[in-house]
Amino acid sequence: MAQANTTPRPKSNSYTIFIFVLTIISLVVMVVMLLPGLNDETVKVLSFYDNLICVIFLIDFFNNLRNSRKKSDYFIKDRGWLDLLGSIPSLGLFANAGKFAGLLRLARLSRLARIMRLMRGGGKEALIKDVLANRSRYTGFITVLMTIIILTTCSVLVLQFESKSPDANIKTGWDALWYAVVTITTVGYGDYYPKTVLGRLAGIFIMFAGVGIIGVLASILSSILVGSPSSPAENEIQDTAAAILAENELVVIKNELAEMHQLMEKISAKIDLKE
Repeated sequence: MAQANTTPRPKSNSYTIFIFVLTIISLVVMVVMLLPGLNDETVKVLSFYDNLICVIFLIDFFNNLRNSRKKSDYFIKDRGWLDLLGSIPSLGLFANAGKFAGLLRLARLSRLARIMRLMRGGGKEALIKDVLANRSRYTGFITVLMTIIILTTCSVLVLQFESKSPDANIKTGWDALWYAVVTITTVGYGDYYPKTVLGRLAGIFIMFAGVGIIGVLASILSSILVGSPSSPAENEIQDTAAAILAENELVVIKNELAEMHQLMEKISAKIDLKE
């Protein structure tokens, strides 16, 4: 009897690429926070997203620490302590001191360099095969990244544009964050809305992006509930197994019919002898 294939499926690089891109986003947020000319409310919004990314990086740090064979090797040789240092959220949430505390985020460059070393030996063909083999994972991570990028960019832009208008409806960082979240989820309460031309253009972008993100999330949810379609190779294997099973069943039925035929012949022969 043929044994089932127990070869483990290759590990996807989707999560590694997700952390890699998120690290780049966090460094961009850090640089923007240090730019001159930003009002305090904009710094508050950027600090919120920075702390949100810190939470994700803390989860990644403890996950790497738990999965490492020797925790001391990851923490010291692989500079995991820098990962931890760059993942600590700002103590004064939305405080102006967060601008300068954000310099600690430079420790994330170590995480960036380590991931680049891990990905260096891959190659484009291997990456393409990995994407095709793990489409759902890549789709999920890309959706999360796009959501973070759109929310961060648009809420900051809307707040910057609206802060220059005396009749602005969006005045604080929380107002901009709430407006961006409500708009991208296509809920649209209408309690906060931009009044400047540039603010409304940013709002239009959030609306279209939200429709696309909701569509992708619905597709991912349906694929999880219904199940992903089988590949041609899997279909061929299933068809072959079904054909073998049907052939075996036919052989069993044929043997049973032959035995019944022999039994009937023996009974008929006994009846003839008695007569």
